[in-house]
Amino acid sequence: MQKEDLNDLLAFVAVARERSFTRAALQIGVSQSALSHRMRALETQLGLRLLTRTTRSVSPTEAGERLLQTLAPRFEEIRAELAALRELREKPAGTIRITAASHAADTLLWPKLSQVLPDYPDLQVEINIDYGFTDIVAQRFDAGVRLGESLEKDMIAVRIGPDMRMAVVATPEYFAKHSPPRAPQDLASHNCINLRLSRGGLMAWEFERDGHRLNVHVQGQWVFNGSAPMLRAAIAGVGLAYVPEDTAMEHIACGRLQRVLPDWCPSFAGYHLYYASRRQSSRALAVVVDALRHRP
Repeated sequence: MQKEDLNDLLAFVAVARERSFTRAALQIGVSQSALSHRMRALETQLGLRLLTRTTRSVSPTEAGERLLQTLAPRFEEIRAELAALRELREKPAGTIRITAASHAADTLLWPKLSQVLPDYPDLQVEINIDYGFTDIVAQRFDAGVRLGESLEKDMIAVRIGPDMRMAVVATPEYFAKHSPPRAPQDLASHNCINLRLSRGGLMAWEFERDGHRLNVHVQGQWVFNGSAPMLRAAIAGVGLAYVPEDTAMEHIACGRLQRVLPDWCPSFAGYHLYYASRRQSSRALAVVVDALRHRP
């Protein structure tokens, strides 16, 4: 159906409801003669008489009444849905899907968003735990969380956390049986707890000192796909773990864990929320971005 046909049907509904060309013409913003011409053209196209006209009134024929009862509710549904969509622009609603590592989800997404969502009952947040470099456009995520050094240049990024450091830790009991490593190369002789990335490989332990960077692929009996179980395994004494510093500091302070290679673990850019384009952002995403934004 062509655009003109829809306009004629809308005009017909106005005439049939108002029972007047004059009132209907004012309602839809056309002249009375133009409206009359459009109704005759519609009747000619359908091969049916839709309106009975007299010098004093206009009323739908049997066919016109049937068409009115069919069209009017559907046009009202369309108007209601368009109004609901316009309302979405004004108030945050819908689902925002975010992909992030468990550490970011536990330390930033949950603490910050749990304070905000009660104020927006029509807003839902779905967090998918993933250690890979997810293509948020292809996987239909609204946003993702990555470290600042890993951001793609064509993404819009908003800093959501402070700078970070990693920590290599194990229990004092473990080090009583194994000499603490003095350099990253010494990790080859240790039982190290690995992290499995979503894309399949094991995460390399990254170190840097005096401008010299070193990625070490460690070996050990245990492999996990999250930092929290890695830390629990280290506390259990099974080996060395490479985890975010903030998760280990409490255990280091109380002597449960011992830190090694601290001078090989410098600070680096913390977590950023990234998304594809401001033009595609919604009020719901704007609320999430503002709630997560890092404020030193």
